[in-house]
Amino acid sequence: MDFGIGFLTNNIMLPILDFFYGIVPSYGLAIVALTLVIRFALYPLNAGSIRNMRRMKVAQPLMQKRVKEIQERYKDNPTKLQEEMSGVYKEFGNPLAGCFPVLLQMPILFALFATLRGSPFSDINYDVNVQVFPQEKIEQIQPQVFTTPPKAIYVSDGSHFPISAVMPGGNKLVVGEKTDVRLQTAEGESIEALVSEYNEDIDSFQPKWEITKGEDVVSVDAAGHITALAPGEATVRVQAPGLAANKGFLFIKALGRIGVTGEDGAIHWDILIMILGFGASLYLNQVLSGQGSTSSDNSQQAAVNKFTPIIFSGMFLFFPLPAGVLMYMLIANIFQTLQTFILSREPLPENLQKIVDAETKVEEDRQTLPFEPGRSKKKKA
Repeated sequence: MDFGIGFLTNNIMLPILDFFYGIVPSYGLAIVALTLVIRFALYPLNAGSIRNMRRMKVAQPLMQKRVKEIQERYKDNPTKLQEEMSGVYKEFGNPLAGCFPVLLQMPILFALFATLRGSPFSDINYDVNVQVFPQEKIEQIQPQVFTTPPKAIYVSDGSHFPISAVMPGGNKLVVGEKTDVRLQTAEGESIEALVSEYNEDIDSFQPKWEITKGEDVVSVDAAGHITALAPGEATVRVQAPGLAANKGFLFIKALGRIGVTGEDGAIHWDILIMILGFGASLYLNQVLSGQGSTSSDNSQQAAVNKFTPIIFSGMFLFFPLPAGVLMYMLIANIFQTLQTFILSREPLPENLQKIVDAETKVEEDRQTLPFEPGRSKKKKA
């Protein structure tokens, strides 16, 4: 049994998606609702990470200085060194404390990401590797059912089932042999039967079969019937259509659309707007969290932070994602930015607030010092 990403997708993400689609029959709104539900559920974990990052930004310079002094003073006394280090972490906090909440929420976010890349938002592919042997080796081949891992496939709006690609006689054939590649459940119910039962528009769901490797080794027809032609290896791809791939939402033309430009070179403005929005929200989030500050003592780190939004946004030009996934990432980033803004208004612990007040006073004195009489003005000749 799968207790990983697939388990979270099938038992958490898809039920939530179906619930909201049942209330308002719009996959776009269902994506928005699913994203917000997951983000609100993860709010406490994310808040802990943001708070720790904010505190470490204030405490890090003094903390590093204190740690260095302790390491020098007690380098020959490990017991005392550990005791003093514990005292530092108790006073300023542990820099690694913010990593734990992030690690806890990663599987859920990966599952959400995988859900929006799957059915019904995208076409789902099953790749079946086929080996063809000469006729004289027929006695050496033992027929054994070949099955791919199951994937959740929507056969109609709101109805999905775990479907696998199955070759009843196995994926090892001899020249001249014929077999089928079927899409079916673990109980043996074919996807065609499910579509007939749950989908009134049967023509809207038609699986496709194609050969992606070894066209001279096997042939396949429109019904998935395979014929072995010559010895060798081949790959047969079965594609289950995504029912919502071509459905739009607001300014998005199609939730399954991929890439900033189409095959004809036309610009997909909906994709471009979301990529730019993602970069802008990421930059704003950095500014609110203090990572984008140009006054950072580490100029190299400040430069990296400044270019991070550009790098991440530009990445989607070379590694394009479906429009539905981009919409989720944009909404999640806006939510994160609002959360960062809210938490940035919280008061700091008293010891850290004293550090901030001291730094502010030093900065104010530094700015006013050149304007004191007799220091900035030159003597008249």
